[in-house]
Amino acid sequence: MAGKSPMVTKGGDPLKDLYATILARKGADPETSHTARLFSRGTAKIAQKVGEEAVEAVIEAMRGDRDKLASESADLLYHLLVLWADAGLTPDDIYAVLAARQGISGIEEKKSRKG
Repeated sequence: MAGKSPMVTKGGDPLKDLYATILARKGADPETSHTARLFSRGTAKIAQKVGEEAVEAVIEAMRGDRDKLASESADLLYHLLVLWADAGLTPDDIYAVLAARQGISGIEEKKSRKG
């Protein structure tokens, strides 16, 4: 992984590019598109896949395998984007939340959510 050049994408934002591809596959044939198959199985299955990929990423992190962690992280991000699309969220929605949290201590931000 070290020394590899950054990913160049069509729009300059790999998450937004992947999200656009996911949206384009939303109505596709579940027999020919993995993404369409996920959408056809519903939110619970999509959420389950996010959880599975998160666990796999944690396992590879604990093993110290950077290449496998990168691969599992890509799988996790893909499934998370499918979940966002299923819920009607966009990367910009998530970026707005992140931007609002910028400059706020993580401890303070978590305290503000309790209530």
